[in-house]
Amino acid sequence: MSETTSSPSPTFSGSKPLRLPGFIDQRGLGGFQLRTVLLCGLVMLLDGFDTQAINYMAPAITQDWGVSKGAMATIFSAALVGLMIGYLLLAPLSDKFGHKRPVMAGVALFSLSTLVSVWAQNPDQLMILRFITGIGLGAATPSTIALTAEYSPKRLRASLVLAIYCGFSLGFVAANYVAGWLIPAHGWRSVFVAGAVLPLALLPVLAWQLPESVSYLLRRGENARAYAVLRRIDPTLPETDTVRIEAESSDPGKRVKVTELLSGRQLLGTVLLWLVFALNLAMFYGLQSWLPTILTERGYSAGTLATAASMTTIGGIAIAFAVGPAMDRLGAYGSLSALYFAGCGFLVLMGLVLGSPVWMVLASIFLIGCTISGGQKSVIALAAAFYPEEVRSTGIGWALGIGRVGGIVGPMIVGGLLAGGIGHEQLFMILVVPTALCGLIVLYLGHRAKRLQLA
Repeated sequence: MSETTSSPSPTFSGSKPLRLPGFIDQRGLGGFQLRTVLLCGLVMLLDGFDTQAINYMAPAITQDWGVSKGAMATIFSAALVGLMIGYLLLAPLSDKFGHKRPVMAGVALFSLSTLVSVWAQNPDQLMILRFITGIGLGAATPSTIALTAEYSPKRLRASLVLAIYCGFSLGFVAANYVAGWLIPAHGWRSVFVAGAVLPLALLPVLAWQLPESVSYLLRRGENARAYAVLRRIDPTLPETDTVRIEAESSDPGKRVKVTELLSGRQLLGTVLLWLVFALNLAMFYGLQSWLPTILTERGYSAGTLATAASMTTIGGIAIAFAVGPAMDRLGAYGSLSALYFAGCGFLVLMGLVLGSPVWMVLASIFLIGCTISGGQKSVIALAAAFYPEEVRSTGIGWALGIGRVGGIVGPMIVGGLLAGGIGHEQLFMILVVPTALCGLIVLYLGHRAKRLQLA
């Protein structure tokens, strides 16, 4: 059965080389590419599950071991530090090892360390294991996104990158339900079992079905393997391995260095993109950390707090169905900047409805989630479009790693503002400033990209 869609494929002439990324951009989204995207989405879902599950296990761990909140905070932080190491140090290794092996190695590492966590006997052991888990999670994500971007036609690239990152958010939701089901019946260690068995079961499927980056194969001089992958995209290509393939970034033997992100025309764009990542994650984690406290102080029930916690995630997933196609069809920069500017209004609305009926507050939180959680997913899709294939994994990894700095300091800043006497309403008005700044930066990056294309 043919794996291509019903849309006609461009006529191939054996006398001409195949050119990337045009070969993929000119074809429909076939079964081979859909399987690749699905596998990447499953990796992201399991990544999100493992990242979030520890938060739902924390009360049971604290009660079982009698540890302080400070000790649990150290365990949480260990995974974040591991994530940053994975993003910053392991993502650039995709140049040497391709994308498939980092994905599989990352999945193997975080699943095995999660499995060993079942037998952890004290907070120190669990902290070390969570650190190792974070490294695995951070190693897999950038290459997963890079593979999705490479095998997606340009007209669908942002939508599909957003789709797999929604898998990360769905992993958060799944962790909530799985922990709620397993912990009362089997104890908190059973959640680690679930978080390990599922990715371990996925590993042989990844080894069998997940493709390697075509551009990486070309840089390695493996033209025959690269052509075999392209024939899986378009089976109408002739059965030969002598067809020449050209890519924008396929110079044989070329090594990509992190410094390429900070040189020439990339420097300003990279720094500004990092700033958007950091500001967005600072707002996301700042609100996620302190929103329950704010709602409690305003007299809302515990049930409202639980619903509110899921509203930001649901908002981020829901908006992906709109902003992804908009980024593909109307332009990535303009669509994302419009989302941030709309978020300014949603934050103002939240400040105005505090103290109002529950449905108004939850609706406002949902809209904020569309901006903050949805913006975080969308800026990853923007990074996938911003960086060329040869530095895409490294660029995304470093953007995620630098962004984590914002995720760490965001809760501190929001907590400092509240401790300093800032009112709840004023806090949401203050958050308008970084949101508007994100919109302005993305808008400027769009104008700059057009100017560089014309230069």
